Amino acid sequence: MKKALREHLSASCSEQELKRWYDPLDIRLSEGGHEVLVSFPHSYFAQWFAGRMQDRFEAELFRFQGKACDIRYVAPTARRNHLAENGNGAENGHHHDAVPNARKLAFPFDAQYSFESFLTNSKNYFPLETARQVARSEGAQFNPFVICGKSGSGKSHLLKAIANEIAKTHPLAEILVTTGEGLRGLLSAAEPLTAREHVCRHRFLLVDDIHWLTGDERLQQELLVIFNQYQDARKQMVFTCQDRIGAWEELLPALRSRLEGGLVVGLKQPDMEVRVALIQERVRAKKLPLSKEQVLTLAQRFQNFRALGGILIKLLAFRELVRRDISARDFEQILSNTEERDQPQITVDVVIDIVCQHYQVSKKDVLGEDRRQNIALARQVAMYLCRHMLGLSYPALGRSFGGKDHSTVIYSVKKIHEIQEDTKEMKQLLKDLKVRCRQPA
Repeated sequence: MKKALREHLSASCSEQELKRWYDPLDIRLSEGGHEVLVSFPHSYFAQWFAGRMQDRFEAELFRFQGKACDIRYVAPTARRNHLAENGNGAENGHHHDAVPNARKLAFPFDAQYSFESFLTNSKNYFPLETARQVARSEGAQFNPFVICGKSGSGKSHLLKAIANEIAKTHPLAEILVTTGEGLRGLLSAAEPLTAREHVCRHRFLLVDDIHWLTGDERLQQELLVIFNQYQDARKQMVFTCQDRIGAWEELLPALRSRLEGGLVVGLKQPDMEVRVALIQERVRAKKLPLSKEQVLTLAQRFQNFRALGGILIKLLAFRELVRRDISARDFEQILSNTEERDQPQITVDVVIDIVCQHYQVSKKDVLGEDRRQNIALARQVAMYLCRHMLGLSYPALGRSFGGKDHSTVIYSVKKIHEIQEDTKEMKQLLKDLKVRCRQPA
């Protein structure tokens, strides 16, 4: 097994790297093939491995196996003997300091989301290392852990990496990973006590884009109750939030206080160095033949992880479907089409214009105080779409719609949400309008 795994690793590691950290390992399958056993030459190597190479090794082992597997780290004999001589038997667990003894490699929340694959530099080193600590801590040391950042900065990647890391040492049934919208649906669909009990049954709660609950006082109150139960039981919570917590004016003061009372970290947008590294890694893994100039072009034109991921998928799809190498002309054509079709600038004005066209009303009326039924409905639909497509706060939306009070915006968004829940026509209309908003002018 060790030889075959080494061949797999050679695609992403140099010969010098493999000699330095891989060759000293003793790797074999247990009897019955249920576990991968990894032994170290000495305790110092085990400690170094845990801090520097463990994440990378486990991610590559999972890719090599192609399925979930268990891994057991075997403490060096010298380390065990030293503990025995000092009266500390293996049963006290001290020999596990170097690396965790047993872990499950399942990556249930998508194998692409790991700490090893989260590319960064010193700018985001603190959020990354803190996330590792949160994932491996047993006592909810940083609770809640809140990751803030703009769209495409890697918040979702880091949250799912935490979830995958937790899943290596805890049953999947103990981990609840959802989004702000998913939590809203869960708490709204069921009887409150039943929904609360379901959420609190888990040991870990990870919610991506918690800001989608802002403005809904009832759901925030419910989250506050859940929050208190998790904190009292010392169960870990992880949230991501677009922008700073302080920027969300509709948060209940008590909920804001509890969120800010945890460890809040901010992710910076990936800079040029990190974007180049991400592209090079994907290109190498997928054997996509891009020149250095093309890699730099992608890194310059696409500013965040999400945009880069999208264009790389498009380039890979072209190669697979057309079955030829990507010429310079193909490359420029794909980029040109992507910039024109896939990345339009969606603004409040764009959304209002599309909605006004559908309802055949004027923009002036929608931004004004006219309360006629068709104009009021158009205004409410536009507010709903702006809220869900742009993630704007209610006060900001009120200002964008002619200085409306934020309570008016809250009412409008709730009303359209209720209508689309009850009628297929409104749900389909909202989907159609979203598609039109994303199309180029």
